[in-house]
Amino acid sequence: MFSQFNKPLIMGILNVTPDSFSDGGKYTGINDALKQVKRMLDEGVDIIDIGGESTRPGADSVAARDQLKRVIPVITAIRQQLRSAVLISIDTTSSAVAKAALAAGANIINDVSAGQDDKAILALAAQTDVPIILMHSQGTPKTMQDKPYYDNVVHEVIVALQHRIHSAIKAGIKKENIAIDPGIGFGKRKQDNLDILAHLDTLVALEFPVLLGTSRKRFMGTLCDVTEPSELVTATAVTTALGVMAGVRIFRVHDVKENRQAADVAWAIKQRR
Repeated sequence: MFSQFNKPLIMGILNVTPDSFSDGGKYTGINDALKQVKRMLDEGVDIIDIGGESTRPGADSVAARDQLKRVIPVITAIRQQLRSAVLISIDTTSSAVAKAALAAGANIINDVSAGQDDKAILALAAQTDVPIILMHSQGTPKTMQDKPYYDNVVHEVIVALQHRIHSAIKAGIKKENIAIDPGIGFGKRKQDNLDILAHLDTLVALEFPVLLGTSRKRFMGTLCDVTEPSELVTATAVTTALGVMAGVRIFRVHDVKENRQAADVAWAIKQRR
């Protein structure tokens, strides 16, 4: 699916959760969620990523039934009320949640566990012939920042993603339906995040669409002496421009307008090479 798009894609984050690190509790009501989706559509979003479980450091897991109560009404309302052809991804590690979300109108599965939490999600992606995003993480959201360590983070992330790609293909998922995400901030130290960002081209060389998710991440705040996540919009846009130049295809962000501009300008420059 992703290869059919010429320009980089902006994936707008819609967390219908009470406890996400930056926007928890803001879009738990249907009307508020729809207003935010409309805003993102006006600002040029390509994909709406809807999640009902926070994956912030230290977060507890959320039962599938509770995720379903949060995400299905929103997906249904987007399809019924906005009647938009915008792509919707379901941000979940649960095959039950993913299955119901696809039935409600989602088009993509975004799994931060890359099929390790619930192996049935790979079979689901194969059976429904939908794209799946496989993300690297060391540990679970509850434990991932408990002293993460790498000898060579770029190499280790690549090897781990290759294993998950192999599992996905073995489950019957088409190669063209796989995208990968290095998992910035998921079981990584500041220096690990920076090393990954400095070597995005090595991930792109795997020849799968790469998703980059740096939006408002804490490690950038430590570089800028900023503690409020919402004040890291410019920092995020810088990484978006960097990612475009390195060949990244998808950018998962809270702030669509600013990152759409960064991606479009960087893409125009890249085309002149």
